Amino acid sequence: MFSRLVFGLGLLSATALVHPAFAADVRTLQIFVSKDKQSLAVYDGDEVVATSKVSTGKDGHTTPSGIFSVLEKQKYHESNLYSAAPMPFMQRLTWSGIALHESNSVPRYPASHGCVRMPGAFAKMLYGMTETGVPVIISDGELVPQPIDHPTLFHPDTPAAMPLLSDVELRPSMPDSPQKPVQVAMNDTAAIPMPMAPVAVSEAEPSEPISMLVTRRTLRETVIDIQMLLNQLGFAAGDPDGLLGASTVQAINTFKTLRPAEFAGDRSLVSDTLLKSVYAAAGKGEPPNGVIMVRQAFKPIFEAPVTIADPGLALGTHFLTLHAVDERAGTADWLGVTLANNLSRETMKRLGITNQESSIVMGKPIARSLSRIVIPEETRRRIDALIAPGSTLTISDTGLGSETGEGTDFITITRG
Repeated sequence: MFSRLVFGLGLLSATALVHPAFAADVRTLQIFVSKDKQSLAVYDGDEVVATSKVSTGKDGHTTPSGIFSVLEKQKYHESNLYSAAPMPFMQRLTWSGIALHESNSVPRYPASHGCVRMPGAFAKMLYGMTETGVPVIISDGELVPQPIDHPTLFHPDTPAAMPLLSDVELRPSMPDSPQKPVQVAMNDTAAIPMPMAPVAVSEAEPSEPISMLVTRRTLRETVIDIQMLLNQLGFAAGDPDGLLGASTVQAINTFKTLRPAEFAGDRSLVSDTLLKSVYAAAGKGEPPNGVIMVRQAFKPIFEAPVTIADPGLALGTHFLTLHAVDERAGTADWLGVTLANNLSRETMKRLGITNQESSIVMGKPIARSLSRIVIPEETRRRIDALIAPGSTLTISDTGLGSETGEGTDFITITRG
């Protein structure tokens, strides 16, 4: 699932196509679709290597804006939603039906039922350029990846003599499929301590790109913590799966009953008061407010806590790609874009955001967001050892999102 390409490409367009020549260097591709301009651009780093006109979704069938990747490729595909309509050179972006594909009707205005239509010759050429995992960013306005240098970003400088995760605590996470367990790494530090769970680590392959998501902790992560800590305290809270089953509910209620003064007037089953009280009872300090999740080849690898400073301020939505690494120098060349993403009042209330900062896409929003994210050193060393060209990092306020699941990278929808 590499988003890399062994092609040396000159500037291409839908009307002037040439066959790419092989080159010795490995290229890392990204695809950008602008709905305003009805155009598509393929970037290798910050260099445009191919362009085309497109037609995105018309009124009532709008193409979602957001961060995607190529999940599946088929030279010939028929629509499951629209009367088996032909979709040659299909490159799937979501399992709910959004894809890039060839069409003989690309008027350069919104005309599709949600997919991104491309002229036949360009669709065929693009199909030959890509592999699964290539990032696809669909935005309302045109985006151009820019070099990003920030100390929060990952780079290949892990000391070889240091044993990886020698004293890191792990806990199971809720996988996309109940049959596929994943792990969660936790630092046993005063700032972000967590309980021990006797699970094995299944490490990713460092030669394959990874995808990462930094976001706010949700009810799922909160419930997992509560389950593990209550079990550690002697309450039978059930398996730490993030689900509020009967055992978990009973354990929570029993815990509250033993501390009536703390929970007077607290009618919520799961609340900040409960989380802080459980942490305090277990001697674990303050709970974290963020999480970094890692996937490889569309499968969860591990996740770990992070701290987000100024949590009342929105992080914004940002996407970064690792274009190249120099292991000897310990350097990494990251490129990034910021996507406009206006959160609803309901979403802001749910996430505890009081200031969305309407100018989040202006100035240096990626650097501002990165400066607010604190990643534990053990987690950083683990990720530094895994990154490879084509690795990606998404920063978002809104969590995994409904399109992220089994057989996907992290999909972030900014406009449905």
